[in-house]
Amino acid sequence: MLVAAAVCPAPPLLVPEAAAGAAAELGDARTACSDALAVLAASRPDLLVVVGAAAEDAAGTYPEGSPGTFRPFGVAADVRLGSAGEPAAAAPERTLPTPLAVGAWLLARARWGAAPLEGLAVAETLPTAECLAAGRVLAARADRVALLVMGDGSARRTLKAPGYLDERAAGFDAAAARALADADPAALAALDAGLARELLAAGRAPWQVLAGAAEDAGLAGRLLYEDAPYGVGYFVAAWS
Repeated sequence: MLVAAAVCPAPPLLVPEAAAGAAAELGDARTACSDALAVLAASRPDLLVVVGAAAEDAAGTYPEGSPGTFRPFGVAADVRLGSAGEPAAAAPERTLPTPLAVGAWLLARARWGAAPLEGLAVAETLPTAECLAAGRVLAARADRVALLVMGDGSARRTLKAPGYLDERAAGFDAAAARALADADPAALAALDAGLARELLAAGRAPWQVLAGAAEDAGLAGRLLYEDAPYGVGYFVAAWS
């Protein structure tokens, strides 16, 4: 069953080398992510699953040791998912989608060693019902399961945002923030997938996987960080 979850934003800018001159701007977000990962470690999980969104052709599971890279963003930095130095035996070496690579970087920064781990990339367009079902499956994987859920809110919060300004974005992100703060699976499940797609909210599918996993867990939540420094909603939350 699910015993803890951390929700973190997934921009490559979290990695200081990729942020260049803006590295300090997300310092508070990085600190909040570290605090959220400490909650995961304290929960003593038997299994940690890193969940993030991806294109349909990259969706699926990624074993511990799977490689990731930030080279497409002009940074000579590579990561592996977890402490393993090599990919799992007999497993194809697929490159981690960016949200999972950012999660792998956070785990390496935290020197994660509390439990075995793996990655799950869900298609950005995955319907809500299928996200919830995937979460239920994850929660049943072990007696004590923890999730690191990587995803952003709307990318249309300001005129300079990647998707330009959409006046609906602030309300969507406020609803997501409340759900994350309250550890409210029903409220996360109620987020509209179509609206999320229009608002470029890449975290919708991973958040709804979390909602499915947490349905009967009775967890309490804390929102550790909320901001939109580049016109994109970033949230950090800890459920335990």
